[in-house]
Amino acid sequence: MAILPRPAHTAASIATTVSAAAGNVAHSLLYGGLADLRPMPRTLIDDGTRRELYHYRPATGTTAEGDPVLLVTPLAAPAICYDLRRGCSLVEHLVETNRPTYLVEYGEVNFADRSLGIEHWISHVVPEAIRSVSEHAGGRPVHVVGWSLGGIFTMLTAADSPDLPIASLAVLGSPCDVRQVPLIAPLRPLLNLPPGNLVTTAYQAFGGAPKPLVKWAFQLSSVDKMITKPVAKLSNLADREFLAQLEAVDRFGDNMIAYPGRTFGQLYHHFFRTNALFSGKIDLGTHTVHLRDVKQPTLVVAGANDGIGPVAAVRPLIDLLTGAGELRFEVVPGGHLGLLTGRAARDTTWPLLDQWFTRHD
Repeated sequence: MAILPRPAHTAASIATTVSAAAGNVAHSLLYGGLADLRPMPRTLIDDGTRRELYHYRPATGTTAEGDPVLLVTPLAAPAICYDLRRGCSLVEHLVETNRPTYLVEYGEVNFADRSLGIEHWISHVVPEAIRSVSEHAGGRPVHVVGWSLGGIFTMLTAADSPDLPIASLAVLGSPCDVRQVPLIAPLRPLLNLPPGNLVTTAYQAFGGAPKPLVKWAFQLSSVDKMITKPVAKLSNLADREFLAQLEAVDRFGDNMIAYPGRTFGQLYHHFFRTNALFSGKIDLGTHTVHLRDVKQPTLVVAGANDGIGPVAAVRPLIDLLTGAGELRFEVVPGGHLGLLTGRAARDTTWPLLDQWFTRHD
């Protein structure tokens, strides 16, 4: 453990480490934690059914530079994924680099939303948010960033509505081949058996996937980290940044949101059972959306240690986004959340996004 003496350590370094660990523990007990969880200031500029569009206030005395960025939240995950904590917040980074920054989130999903399907987000929520951002930013085209399911919504929206004012797409940790997802792959042969119909009955009865189930699924995706977490925490008592990040990730997991019933059913049937996205298309009932119809420059990013969107599950997008004006694939350090807002993301994912936006402004 980092707080225990090692032969190579001097008495001074050991004393410093122990002192830092004691200080972190004391601060946590007195103030309830080490992480600065203050949200970046923002203003609600538009809303609708399960759509809240926010504009992040620019830094005082600065002038916005470049085309605006819209951050698309995935279903079930809280919007704090983009604003995890001060120092590890993509929103904070974008604002500090004077990039006009916006975010669309969906509020608390409840039983009344059980009839909303994927098409609500693809045909209404995301496209209306893009148009509103463009208008608010003076008619400029929009860089659209989607993480996880938000990335899938982003691609399908661009393919479904080719007239949208989109400058570029950035798709982060979005799996398109669930056969390569360790958590799901072993279960797929069971999903077509008769008991699988219980899933349909359950989501109709409960109006979707409840928050506790969503939280459990997220935790299960990194069960190895859950098991080793106590040891890791003790081993890093002197590392203030490590402990702060741990607190912020815990808060993220505690704020999961329920899935609407019909959307959950579509995800279950189209993604888990049939792996439809791997074919490059999704049937929305009234029409089919093809990934090949994405025309905008598209950046696809995978996390080297991502358990939900592993590299092998994300990489096939290279062969599916055949119509993209420019297509770039990158692998960065981190797990599913870490690739977006982990400590390493400050030196990997964020500069990559900065370069991409500047290239396509």
